[in-house]
Amino acid sequence: MKQQIQKWTLCFIALSAFFTGINPVFAQTADIETIIQREMKERRIPGLQLAVVQRGKIVLLKSYGIGNIQYSTPVTNQSVFSINSCTKAFTGVAVMQLVEEGKVDLAAPVSRYLGGLPATWQPVTIRQLLTHVSGLPDILRVIDSSPMGRVMDEETAWEKTKAMPMDFPTGTQFLYNQTNYALLGKIIEKFREKPFAEVFQERQLRVVGMPNTGLGDSRDVIPNKTQSYGYVTKMDGRTFPEGKLTNSYEIFPAFRRTASGMNSTAEDLARWIIGLQGGQLFQSKTTLNALWTPGKYNDGRPTQWAMGWVTKPRPQHSAMIATGGGRSAFFVYPEDELAIVVLTNLAGASPEEFIDELAGCYNPEIPKSDPITTLHVALRKSGFENAGAVYAEEKKKNPRFQPTETDLNDWAYRMMSRGQLKEALGIFKLNVDLFPESWNVYDSYGEALYKNGQKEDAIVMYKKSIALNADNQGGKQMLERILKTP
Repeated sequence: MKQQIQKWTLCFIALSAFFTGINPVFAQTADIETIIQREMKERRIPGLQLAVVQRGKIVLLKSYGIGNIQYSTPVTNQSVFSINSCTKAFTGVAVMQLVEEGKVDLAAPVSRYLGGLPATWQPVTIRQLLTHVSGLPDILRVIDSSPMGRVMDEETAWEKTKAMPMDFPTGTQFLYNQTNYALLGKIIEKFREKPFAEVFQERQLRVVGMPNTGLGDSRDVIPNKTQSYGYVTKMDGRTFPEGKLTNSYEIFPAFRRTASGMNSTAEDLARWIIGLQGGQLFQSKTTLNALWTPGKYNDGRPTQWAMGWVTKPRPQHSAMIATGGGRSAFFVYPEDELAIVVLTNLAGASPEEFIDELAGCYNPEIPKSDPITTLHVALRKSGFENAGAVYAEEKKKNPRFQPTETDLNDWAYRMMSRGQLKEALGIFKLNVDLFPESWNVYDSYGEALYKNGQKEDAIVMYKKSIALNADNQGGKQMLERILKTP
């Protein structure tokens, strides 16, 4: 199947020339083609859309590969892709529109706007919901653990979630959480007095011109929708070391769609980015700046999230990022007047890992400014087991070279989810070496070691993690599980 997918992909990459949009003026198109074709082949991506925005205009719009393998349907510029959690960026805009109108205060507790919440939830601020430091229990855990699956009714899901304990004291940690954005959806509906799907249409999609964008999942009939795919290593008692391609069936109950329920095209998203930066969605540039300002932990440190967006602070060429489902992503580089949108139909494709490299075709300094991209390029050549040596070499050349703990951890987890455990171990080990005072790096490394069959080493890592953070309940549970395993 792997060879067949690659054959189909390369075939449709050749056909994609028929679906080319506007050619770039300043970029090296050949370099973009090389990167896209390399990544589609290595990651086994069936279909992909690319859009580039430069100085407020779409300068490149192109489609590649297969939208539906079953029918050998090529991706076109009108093909619609799942963007999953990229939806959160739209929710962030919807909330900031309310903030701009004076209806919502980011510093206000959620209890000011919503009643019937548990006492522990009530002090959580709107900003803490947006930046995933709330500590609220994740409603997705309730839904996923139910025999009913993700079609659990809203009332039951909320009652079960409210009965769960907090994951951690509010403002002390980061934990990606769907409860946060489901609550924000309720706030949007309260003030707009209509379903948030209609609010998104009226105040964002129609304003900037996004005819192929809307909310929905696999149960909905969506014109031009590509089929979503994923690779699994186990199925029906059989093991597939290289992964078996399967259809992905996505269910997003209506009340959760502010978190991950949107579908779109690269062209529509490019228009939205242009409208966002061009003043069509906010009355003031101040609101846009607030949208892209990270929150703060209780100790004053900045969070990695702003208002629905991931922040990528750098000395130069900072980026604002939205990612979804491991299949779609867009980066906005405000100081470079550049944005890149990449949509795929493969869960685990993680296009966020090569968007900086694409941006380098327009400004070669952008990928150099990102330590993760620099490491990725170097380790692809030298091997991920040499991560420590490559880091030391880069640090020697540039004393300011310093990947963050969060970026390294996220990167390693993405590789592990794609079955690249050996590569992930190299990055988890580097993270431990660089951030020895962080409980989380030991926890993550321990998880990877255990998956690799290194039980004793995993135990050591989990013990170190718990010693640094006695409140690491997940680590304690995992350590207990490992110790009980023969």
